[in-house]
Amino acid sequence: MMIKGMRIQALIWMFFFMIANAGLFAQQTDSIPENVKENQKCLKCHGNKYYSYYNDWVEGDVRERMNPFYVIDSAEYYNSNHKTFTCIDCHSYEYEEFPHPGYLRMEPSYSCMDCHGFGDEWAKFNFEEIQSEYEKSIHSQKHNETFSCWMCHNPHEYKISARTEENIKEVIAYDNAICLNCHADIDEFMFIAERENPNVLETHDWLPNQALHFKSVRCIECHAEQSDTLLVAHNILPKEKAVKKCVECHSDNSLLMASLYRYQAKEERNKAGFFNSALLGEYYVVGANRNYYLNLISIVLFGLVVLGIGVHIVLRIINK
Repeated sequence: MMIKGMRIQALIWMFFFMIANAGLFAQQTDSIPENVKENQKCLKCHGNKYYSYYNDWVEGDVRERMNPFYVIDSAEYYNSNHKTFTCIDCHSYEYEEFPHPGYLRMEPSYSCMDCHGFGDEWAKFNFEEIQSEYEKSIHSQKHNETFSCWMCHNPHEYKISARTEENIKEVIAYDNAICLNCHADIDEFMFIAERENPNVLETHDWLPNQALHFKSVRCIECHAEQSDTLLVAHNILPKEKAVKKCVECHSDNSLLMASLYRYQAKEERNKAGFFNSALLGEYYVVGANRNYYLNLISIVLFGLVVLGIGVHIVLRIINK
């Protein structure tokens, strides 16, 4: 009888537990943003490597492999700049029908400028100038319509974050990954260029201490023309025009101050007597981080040495 009573008590507790959790689940469901609910209709297929559907012709369920170019990582999407959008904000509402009508394959994709090219709210970002710079770049000239903003800035994943002293390494890694997504991936590169992908390490074998350079600067520091008005350069130059002179970065007039560390350079000037003090946040760039006071002391010491040698020569001449 005691065991039976314990079982009944356990069932009662389980019943109340299920009711409590049901209420909690309902609250969580209500708090889910509307766009997430809408997008789930698409992501139940496009969020997976495989999808299933009922095929009327064979009268049965069919499991297919999703085209990898059409697989959307929902975690990446809801952490991106476009996370508040629904899929049909950018894609035809006719995609709600499944199987999708075949003619939708011909639907032209939006470009960034369709949304970001108009209105005073976007003026401060200089998107028109970015577009103009991009059109001069080797990517645009070589690949024309087959290459667009979305080739680098995937609309389902792209996010932009303000650069600070704390996250500069993350910015470098994130921006370089955009370039390496094609230039270090054979399939992606040949999809665009239709030729063999050159090995990045081999093409940069002239660069001393490769690993440190790749970790410390972005590709665009050396491979893009810097602009006075744009924070991020978009005019990618041909490889023949890439920066290869060490002095371009390792000097008082460091190229890095006009690109990677430009945001910090505006906030702070000489700090504790250092030239290009903004570079001291993460790395010591030989030749660019000299200290004004140490320079002055070294000049004075050098002058005293020269003066001492001069006095010594004069005294030797007098003695003779």
